[in-house]
Amino acid sequence: MTRTVRKPMTLRDALAEFVKHPSPWMLLIWSAALLGTRIMVGSWTIADVIIPIALVAISPMAEWLIHVGILHWRPRALGPVKIDSRLARDHRLHHQDPRDIPLVFIPWPSLIVVIAGLTGIALFAFPRTGLGLTFALTVALFLVFYEWTHYLIHTDYKPRHAIYRAVWRNHRYHHFKNENYWFTVTSSGTADRILGTYPDPQQVKSSPTVRNLHAPSITG
Repeated sequence: MTRTVRKPMTLRDALAEFVKHPSPWMLLIWSAALLGTRIMVGSWTIADVIIPIALVAISPMAEWLIHVGILHWRPRALGPVKIDSRLARDHRLHHQDPRDIPLVFIPWPSLIVVIAGLTGIALFAFPRTGLGLTFALTVALFLVFYEWTHYLIHTDYKPRHAIYRAVWRNHRYHHFKNENYWFTVTSSGTADRILGTYPDPQQVKSSPTVRNLHAPSITG
């Protein structure tokens, strides 16, 4: 038997694969459309600075809540109806095979719903259209950053800097050690510290269900 040798991956290699998938393009096109529209609308105020700062500040908490509440959703039955979203189903598959790159990305049907919903909020839920567009643009750009970071962690690209190394390590712990901890993706030790899911890895037992989420409830 011959052993497969993995060649080192560069950022250029990673980017070449990244742009082959639909969600990055969807998010980039949406971001460009929002930016162009925002520039045309004009009417800039100090709120257009405050909103991006506030959204970035709360992003670790939002990541944590989405990861726990939506992606790790445990399937439930309401009478004859099974409640289980596409995002949750795909995330379980993602845990089964963390190296399956297509499963790393937000499913494009779900992303269409997200883009339509946030665009609607931007246009109709804010007192000024410009402010709503600033909100949506910030979210869109953050989602591009999220997709890139999450994707890169699951490639063979090795971290070279301390900040990214910490982010990389935390998400690897989540996938390969214990799925009940380390829920943030684009940062480390932020919301997890606040919400009690940032333990010392040396004190945490490896989970038998890290590759098969909710296995006891499904097989029991």
